[in-house]
Amino acid sequence: MSEALPVRRFADVRAALLAKQEIALLDVREEDPHAQAHPLFAANFPLSRIEITAYAKLPRRDVPIVVLDDGEGDAERAARRLIALGYRDVAVLEGGVSGWQAAGGELFRDVNVPSKAFGELVEARRHTPSFSAEEVKALIDANADVVIVDARRFDEYQTMSIPTATSVPGAELVLRVPALAPNPKTQVIVNCAGRTRSIIGTQSLVNAGLPNPVAALRNGTIGWTLAGQTLDRGQSRRFPEVSAAARQQAATAARQVADRAGVGRIAPGVLADWQAQNGRTSYFFDVRTPEEYEAGHLPGFRPVPGGQLVQETEMVAPVRGARLVLVDDDGVRANMSASWLAQMGWEVYVVDGLQAADFAQTGAWQPPLPAPPAVHEIAAPELAARLEAGNVAVIDITTSANYLRGHIPGAWYARRDALAEALTAIPAAGLYVLTCATSLLAPFAVAELSGLVEGEVRVLSHGTQAWKKAGLPLESGATRLASAPIDRYRRPYEGTDNPREAMQGYLDWEFGLVEQLGRDGTHGFFVI
Repeated sequence: MSEALPVRRFADVRAALLAKQEIALLDVREEDPHAQAHPLFAANFPLSRIEITAYAKLPRRDVPIVVLDDGEGDAERAARRLIALGYRDVAVLEGGVSGWQAAGGELFRDVNVPSKAFGELVEARRHTPSFSAEEVKALIDANADVVIVDARRFDEYQTMSIPTATSVPGAELVLRVPALAPNPKTQVIVNCAGRTRSIIGTQSLVNAGLPNPVAALRNGTIGWTLAGQTLDRGQSRRFPEVSAAARQQAATAARQVADRAGVGRIAPGVLADWQAQNGRTSYFFDVRTPEEYEAGHLPGFRPVPGGQLVQETEMVAPVRGARLVLVDDDGVRANMSASWLAQMGWEVYVVDGLQAADFAQTGAWQPPLPAPPAVHEIAAPELAARLEAGNVAVIDITTSANYLRGHIPGAWYARRDALAEALTAIPAAGLYVLTCATSLLAPFAVAELSGLVEGEVRVLSHGTQAWKKAGLPLESGATRLASAPIDRYRRPYEGTDNPREAMQGYLDWEFGLVEQLGRDGTHGFFVI
């Protein structure tokens, strides 16, 4: 019989948050149920992917961890998996989501709520200027002297954008906008899909002292659509390169903003000690573009462009009370990103005194992973032959989005956390083959699946990616769903086919976040 797990009460977690102690409050349900209701600082940390996410997101093994669900039993399973991975201070939240609410705790819906609530607080405190969709459309139609910049990721911008807009992701704004609008009389308008990134982007330019008039597009592409106006698709306008003089000017302005926010400074020599994670959780983020990161970066730093880091902090840094260390090679993007994170209650530092030679490591970031269990593999060509012969079930435990884009013909989609339920839909077979995108996750599901079926269980070597590389066909769409695809919450502001009611409901929810922050009382935000 398994040992009973420690339990933490609402009052314990709240006290730790108010004291700014380190605590990882982890909602281990899938993203969609998480988005329906959760505590403010509960980071989504799905049970189904714990083995391949834990070491990157929880770098210190003795960090206090509290896991929660809403009575599904996932919290206990997640706690035991974390303990098996070497974490030494793991507890279950008493009563889960319902218990939090019953004890007087505030519940929030949607995702990235701390950042979105903070953005609303910034607008309320600073009265960030904004234009309606109709006002912006009139400026465009009149060929006014206006520059529109889209503060989202480039892929989001390509999906849908405001006519004439240029892609300038959030952390790049202070560095790039002066080159896009060199005339100080040019009106600059910042947009995103909803509200947060346009508010933070606009206020970044105001805080940095851009001489131009600056305003947010009120309610972003949602507001544009609700106004009955047409969005562009597939645009490719990107921010320009800037001169050395412009970089220096932007760096000076960004440093002043960061200093006002109380951002800390560290020298490169301190990094090794902090990366040892002795008694303190530290996260290390390179906030430049992914291309710059791959061309050369500091060892031990993870690439997270600054605008996304501010927007989605809990997705990469779920330990509230940890310290964040940011780096760039120009003094602009790290300082501006850090200025916002400091106001969001983080202890945040920028690395000073770096030289070009320090950015010597090249290539993509490799997440730290536990050693996978020993499993029997099958190569893609052999699997193709076995499928031809029959009596094989391929179970794909990748994300539902990956499955829909392309999977092995006949493969079943199943969530790793729901294999037992999925097997009620999957016909019995002599051979079961587990796969995911690259088979990083699949080996960790072998023991569980083996305990549920009579047939042999193998893992597709190098996953569906290897199948594709072998020139074998893929099929797409929801062909065989053995699990509900609840691993992804459909944001009301993404894509181009959202119902008007969902978009308006999202805006109404955002407008109420400041009031919710007041009721919750644990946020620790301030606004310079």
